[in-house]
Amino acid sequence: MASSLVVPVIDVQNENFKELWPAMVVAIKTASFVALDTELSGLGNRKSLLAESIEDRYKAICHAARSRSILSLGIACYKKHDQKPADSYLVQVYNLTLLCSEEYIIEPQSVHFLVQHGFDFNKQYGHGIPYCKGNNKGGADDRGVHIRALFTELLRARKPLVLHNGLIDMAFLYQSFYAHLPERLATFTADLSEMFPAGIYDTKYVTEFELRLSASYLEYAYKKCKLDNGRSVDSGTNGPHVHIEFCQYAGHMSTYVDYRECPAVASVEEQTDICQRFSAFGWCPNGTKCPLSHDTDRIILQDEKNKEDKRKKRKRQREKKRSEGEGSSIFDGAPENKISNMEVDPEDPPGDQRGTVAEMCPDGLPAMDSDGNTPQSEGKSLETDSKGNSVCDENITTASIDDSRNTKNNTNDGKSGEGSGTGAGREKTNDRSAGIETQKKNADAGTHRAGFDAFMTGYIFAYSCTVIRKEEAGEADKEQEEEEQSWLPTCLNKVYLSGKVAPLNVVKSTFSKSSKAHMQKMEMVWGRRC
Repeated sequence: MASSLVVPVIDVQNENFKELWPAMVVAIKTASFVALDTELSGLGNRKSLLAESIEDRYKAICHAARSRSILSLGIACYKKHDQKPADSYLVQVYNLTLLCSEEYIIEPQSVHFLVQHGFDFNKQYGHGIPYCKGNNKGGADDRGVHIRALFTELLRARKPLVLHNGLIDMAFLYQSFYAHLPERLATFTADLSEMFPAGIYDTKYVTEFELRLSASYLEYAYKKCKLDNGRSVDSGTNGPHVHIEFCQYAGHMSTYVDYRECPAVASVEEQTDICQRFSAFGWCPNGTKCPLSHDTDRIILQDEKNKEDKRKKRKRQREKKRSEGEGSSIFDGAPENKISNMEVDPEDPPGDQRGTVAEMCPDGLPAMDSDGNTPQSEGKSLETDSKGNSVCDENITTASIDDSRNTKNNTNDGKSGEGSGTGAGREKTNDRSAGIETQKKNADAGTHRAGFDAFMTGYIFAYSCTVIRKEEAGEADKEQEEEEQSWLPTCLNKVYLSGKVAPLNVVKSTFSKSSKAHMQKMEMVWGRRC
């Protein structure tokens, strides 16, 4: 089976921000798409984030974004190779530690969750990159070396933006690095559609409505995609596979790199029963004290076994009846007692959870969702996770990683709830030193890194593009190549909403106008009015 994958995540702080600025800008400009994830200081009232009215949800998100802050930002730049096998990417991952210069609320449950996953608040307060929220405060967002200028470079690059359960992420990014959030949701989506003309993609929506996985929290989705891709490569079947390459950092640059180990998914002999809430949502109110297993590897393998058992059962029934079998549900692959993704999210208030899970884990609202970033960004889950040569200097070279040799990483999907990849906060990965032990019963022993979560988010997107294109093969290859830039047309500008069967469409309607602050920004970013 595939071996472990080691992901180099560049740790960016106030002291080395200026030094790493040129490499980050080039990585963004030369990327095929950019995946982002955030760690937040809080989300506010969770019930408001799950309000029936989407407009009410937006108001609650705005309140959270204005009163809370982004603690860290993960950026994963995926550059598709033109001269290598199809679907080969050079990936560069950055984890930026941030410090809001204004007063902001930090919630105890968020602190608890982040500390539990290895977040270093001493490092954040001592070495975080300072920034101010809202509209410009005397400075220029298009000049200088600061985080708002980096966000402006992202907008100028006009690259597809990839997020996981990204509505809260986008609101926080807008409020923190762009301008004051508009009062109306329609204005917000109109602004976003012009800020990111290449499109916004939500991998939580992709995994639920396109891949239709048994669960869609970040860690689960990443490991499942990685496992399936590795099996496809190992089997030698024809067709595209995702291949990943990283830069190798030498000399002084190596001191900034934090290596995240992603152990391969493997069968684990364990008698402990699987926690059904964690299995469905990647989050459990009992955390590390839960007596049941939170091992994502076991959950994935068990889901596959249950799906295969149901397939065989249906086949026997068809052969026996020799007549039309009952139509199968898209959730047939889910284990017995496991809640279907689209029915409820760990992100939803426990009161809304189905009886099975609520009885097993009767505690209160999640401090973090399986698809959120941190307890705060996880709330998101509540709501609703280059030119290689030009970026790599004398201290950076490229290293090819064959997916046939690497499978799932053992990252905890912070977004997933307790386990979360080092990346975005929705799902966090385990600590570098603890990486090998990620297969422990409770997958929250690892550190929390927005950068690694961003990497996982980007990987899910790359894999989804490959698989869906492969399934839809049939038209001329050249025509497909020409349409490749559209990535996933059926998922373009569709953002996942918890508890809703329809996504939020990021479009500018004929009845909405862009905000004044946004139009002024666009003049600065692109030198024109929208």
